[in-house]
Amino acid sequence: MSGTTDGRTVDVAVIGAGIVGLGIAWAAALSGRTVAVIDAAPARGATYAAAGMLAAVSELLFQEEDLLELTLASAALYPSFVESLGVDAATVGYRETGTLVVGVDAADRRTLTDLRGLQVAHGLNASPLLVREAREIEPLLSPHISAACRVAQDHQVDPRLLAACLQSALAKLARRSGWVHQPAIRQNAVRLLHGKLGDSHSRVTGVVLHDGSTVAANEVVVANALAAGALGGLPGGLELPLRPVLGDILRLRVPGPLQPFLTETIRGLVRGNSVYLVPRSDGTLVLGATQREHGTDVAPIGGVYQLLRDAQALVPAIAELELLEVTTRARPGTPDNAPLLGRVSSGANGLDIPGLIIATGFFRNGVLLTPVAAQICVQLFDNSGDPRWHRFRPDRFSPHSVKEHTRA
Repeated sequence: MSGTTDGRTVDVAVIGAGIVGLGIAWAAALSGRTVAVIDAAPARGATYAAAGMLAAVSELLFQEEDLLELTLASAALYPSFVESLGVDAATVGYRETGTLVVGVDAADRRTLTDLRGLQVAHGLNASPLLVREAREIEPLLSPHISAACRVAQDHQVDPRLLAACLQSALAKLARRSGWVHQPAIRQNAVRLLHGKLGDSHSRVTGVVLHDGSTVAANEVVVANALAAGALGGLPGGLELPLRPVLGDILRLRVPGPLQPFLTETIRGLVRGNSVYLVPRSDGTLVLGATQREHGTDVAPIGGVYQLLRDAQALVPAIAELELLEVTTRARPGTPDNAPLLGRVSSGANGLDIPGLIIATGFFRNGVLLTPVAAQICVQLFDNSGDPRWHRFRPDRFSPHSVKEHTRA
């Protein structure tokens, strides 16, 4: 689909076609810019496994309060982001049903009480429920849960459907606008190009692809998740401390007699273990998520067992569903679990390197943060961006990057 790429010139080259990269590419295209999206396997990484919970409230954790403003801003953008694609909400699995947060034992109840206190302290609405009230909303919930609350503003989207829609919308816009090339380039990027040969702090002018061909661009967005740090031509001294955080996801089919199985997302604590159940409109259920920082991209039997055991403690009828798929993917984590998003200092003069934006490290919030990441990137194309988001700069872990002008 990519056609010839030697000599291609675009306004924006996005490296990485996960949900974040595709969202940035779409926003760039809507702003009137030509776009290339560079990825050998689009939407097959963490996006392919993601459950798609838009959980700005129920995902709030202690020590991660700095993320709240960003996640709330992005959640508020979701309806208009979906609308911009010219499809109805069902096409991308966007559902504004709420989220029930439940706990099984007394320790889970205390943990959820503490978390609700944190949410309330930040002005968020998490409504406590009696177990009876929770089971009126979701009759299949176990009568043995110990605590429940409802978060009406935490919604969901289907990342696979959304990624497919973004790719299709980009291709249609390219044809309608008369672009010389379709946006998709089914290769990986290997190196950034710079305006001054050998100077990795000079303007970024494009990308070298796996086959040696090039794409020239006014702006390059590095959004290829864990692979970002291995990209050649990154500014000397820039540290992108990304770590792989593996998660195992199960997809289950609900037999006809049990449909509708659930109407809202269930997020639970089961003797300290987190588990969630996300119902889809197509009669399937997404069940996750283990979290581990070692191992391979194959789900261990113990992780699968834990998910099924804990889900059954919350919703006993889960035992009647059919197992369709087990998927494991690694998400890019950072030391503070916040994204690496924005421009990078040039080093010698403290100014930002023109033509380069980093957008990675979204960890478990990639789907949720896609609309705001796209908005931030377009703002940075036009100006210095919103100062509220400067605290997520990609060079915040690079103490020497603003002191040295290192050559590549």
